[in-house]
Amino acid sequence: MKGMDMVKVAVIILNWNGEKLLQKFLPSVVEYTPSALGKVVVVDNASEDCSVEVVKQGFPSVELVCYDRNYGFAGGYNRAVKEREEEIVVLLNSDVEVTEGWLDPLVEMLEKEREVMAVQPKIKSWREKDKFEYAGACGGYIDRLGFPFCRGRILNVTEVDRGQYDEPAEVFWCSGAALCIRRADYLRVGGLDEHFFAHMEEIDLCWRLRNKGGVLKVVPASVVYHLGGGSLPMNHPRKLFLNYRNNLLMLYKNLTISQWRQVRWQRWGLDLAALVLFLAKGEWKNARSVWLAYREFGKMKAYYQPSGQEGTDRCIYRGCIVFQYYFKHIRAFSQLSE
Repeated sequence: MKGMDMVKVAVIILNWNGEKLLQKFLPSVVEYTPSALGKVVVVDNASEDCSVEVVKQGFPSVELVCYDRNYGFAGGYNRAVKEREEEIVVLLNSDVEVTEGWLDPLVEMLEKEREVMAVQPKIKSWREKDKFEYAGACGGYIDRLGFPFCRGRILNVTEVDRGQYDEPAEVFWCSGAALCIRRADYLRVGGLDEHFFAHMEEIDLCWRLRNKGGVLKVVPASVVYHLGGGSLPMNHPRKLFLNYRNNLLMLYKNLTISQWRQVRWQRWGLDLAALVLFLAKGEWKNARSVWLAYREFGKMKAYYQPSGQEGTDRCIYRGCIVFQYYFKHIRAFSQLSE
């Protein structure tokens, strides 16, 4: 990557009231992002803490963009990417620690294989550095009913990284914690869906890229560490609501009408079983979240129409990951078979 005439990459960190995270994680991004290749940009979503002062005083080489209000995760990134001129953008969470040489393999993959629209690094846990991290691990997949999982993470179980997934591979989705994508492709498919608010917005984006003929890959030669879990606990009612609702919206908008009709009854059956299980365990708020998600989905689907074309089914697991986990006790990606 030496001898480049211009900066090719914008590493965009969206921030809102994250001064402590910036102090902890931004130093590694500045240190290990070559200035000849990438520009580190902090986009502040109208923080009310000292985030802006932290960047101005502690990181003079970082470009700081300040918005007059909080545009949210999807809205903030959509606005930021649209304003950039670099060919490639990296959407990097503020709680990610990068390692030496992290950016080069990602950019090299995009330059070498032109059909590849987006890539992600190997994402490991910042708290347990020998394990993969939940949000992306070593590349994302979904099953035929829309349930996501990863190389290195099946449902809530993350694997120890023993180098078992160190080969680059095509994946269905790349993690929004560290998503490296051509800016033109990001804008061509409309960026992140701002109706989602939070959760699964990057999977939806990647699905739309695939429906346009794009390929997505994980590049394990690039390694980052993600703190993660900073927003809501796994079984928090609000998080359950968003995951259920957004997953249904994602299926509805990215499948054809015939595909949606094939999938919906099985999904509704599994989700009803989950609701009944929550009730049986006395988890009334979680049961209500599932019901509210379906009610909200019924209202919001008017914003969308199913995809008019069938996308590739590569990297879609033809079985049901929920069945494999609970009935066959599958806990590792390498144990899966069609």
